[in-house]
Amino acid sequence: MKYFLLIPLLISQTYFSQSVSDQLDKSVKEMMSASNALSANLSFYVSDENGNLVYEYNGNKGLSTASTQKIFTSVAALETLGKNYQFKTTASYSGKISNGTLDGDFYITSNGDPTLGTWRYENYKPENFKQQLLEAIKKSGIKKISGNLIVDDSYFDFQSTPGGWPWNDLGNYYGAGTFGVNWRENQFDININGNQFKNFSYDLDNVNWINELKTGGSSDQSLIFTAPHSETAMINGMLPAGKVSIVSGATPNPPMQLAVEIKKLLTENGISISGKTTTYYNEKITGKSISKVPTQNQIFEYKSPTLDKIVYWFLRKSINLYGETLIKTMAKEKRNNPTFETGVDFLKDFWKSKGINPNMINFADGSGLSPQNYVSAKAQVQALLYAKKQNWFDAFYEGFPTQNGIKMKSGTIKDSKSFAGYQTSKSGKNYVFSIILNNYQGGSISNTLFKILDNLK
Repeated sequence: MKYFLLIPLLISQTYFSQSVSDQLDKSVKEMMSASNALSANLSFYVSDENGNLVYEYNGNKGLSTASTQKIFTSVAALETLGKNYQFKTTASYSGKISNGTLDGDFYITSNGDPTLGTWRYENYKPENFKQQLLEAIKKSGIKKISGNLIVDDSYFDFQSTPGGWPWNDLGNYYGAGTFGVNWRENQFDININGNQFKNFSYDLDNVNWINELKTGGSSDQSLIFTAPHSETAMINGMLPAGKVSIVSGATPNPPMQLAVEIKKLLTENGISISGKTTTYYNEKITGKSISKVPTQNQIFEYKSPTLDKIVYWFLRKSINLYGETLIKTMAKEKRNNPTFETGVDFLKDFWKSKGINPNMINFADGSGLSPQNYVSAKAQVQALLYAKKQNWFDAFYEGFPTQNGIKMKSGTIKDSKSFAGYQTSKSGKNYVFSIILNNYQGGSISNTLFKILDNLK
């Protein structure tokens, strides 16, 4: 009797699965036969929560992923560094303190905390860090510094942005590089009235601007160009006339920016500095060197939010800085070589060890901003399935935005659009999916892909 009762259920489940597969196939073929898709490439893969294939279209084809690349980076970081991992920023000094005078240099250093001075977390804003540092200095008895104020940014190597990033992206806020000491997420805002600068969110240190803005149109069509450690910045493009626009850029030298702000903080509180204000790499650029940060005279330690909280914002707001910092951190922590190349190699080896075919994951960075990233939809689904089995999955899942009623991460760069995530249908079926589209011309690409993904609802 039980056998006969199971037959309708099995038939129903099989029909349902076939129905979803057929619906997906119909929607995909409709999109790919449109004139907009004449030169387009699509990689699409859907499985159930146990990894059983539901539907695929070129599932093994590697395409430019954009920000869904962050899935691979965040999972590897949570697994290898741990969800409770914290970055640290410290202050220490060389020499001796006598009668309130530090006869030596004062150092601030970090292991690349990307949240230092951020505005996203309660109790971690710039003023919180500054106030705690000031209190520690006063407690140490320092009232005057006879030497230098040095921000030691040597924890990572000198190259702050991956080699494959487009020049058009580097100076904009989403193209901010990662340094050994990061500050205010390495970005700033400019209030611009028409094409005239009004003010900055904070004073940038020693940056000379070339303003080639024009007015016109109804939206922000401007681009900022800044290069790491450069003292020249340019903005061009077009902004609407007769209104104030906020344009966000990438800080050229965040460690030096922090040094300048700390000097101002100390001066305003009656603590003078006789020497110069500088950084490790600023000195190296001029052919000079500084002594290593002393470990015996540490007076201050400041910890970042835990990694699970960092991954939340990394996924939710797609912060490229976080991804590149995580890549370098894994390279430093696991292979003692904090370069992008080492981090990318580590990331690929990590996923190879989890069973993903290395031919389906050609990584170029940790965030997806590089168009040189090529990943298949099947590989992304395998990564999502792996994450689902881990004890930190809830924190990972929470970071995914809800778009079109589906919990998924999106990715967008020139001529590339992707979505990857999790969806529970009305019937209770749990799906894991990735869809990557390259070279689709014109139209609303997101809405076109939403129409396909609606079949999973």
